[in-house]
Amino acid sequence: MSEITIRAARPADADRLTALIQASSAYRGVYFAMIDGYAVEPDYVERHEVRMAVDRADDRLLGFYALTHEPAELDLMFVADEAQGLGIGRALITDMLDRARAAGITAVKVVSHPPAEGFYVQVGAERTGTRPPQPKTPWEQPELHFAV
Repeated sequence: MSEITIRAARPADADRLTALIQASSAYRGVYFAMIDGYAVEPDYVERHEVRMAVDRADDRLLGFYALTHEPAELDLMFVADEAQGLGIGRALITDMLDRARAAGITAVKVVSHPPAEGFYVQVGAERTGTRPPQPKTPWEQPELHFAV
């Protein structure tokens, strides 16, 4: 893999972002309900800060995140299966924290996919509690926050 670039997503990227979500092996089995039918719409990309990691050589999508500002929350974060373990997630979190800091945000909330909690803790988030079961997620989800 060549170098990565993290750049702002454009509304035209919405289908690529959706395809990455739907291809994620982390959401197979019991966790599929979280992404079943989910699509990133172009207007979502316009309304929120969505940033994507791409391979500089071929613009292949390696991962992305969406940061909402009010309230400050890491709403989406996905890394392509083939890019897991290459530092893409860490790079995206670093970028997200830099962007949040520049926007004057002091803390970012994360409601985590349960298997991803360890990653978030490893990159500096602290667990603050759990979100109770919801209709599409009938299990507790870890709640964490990043101090910015």
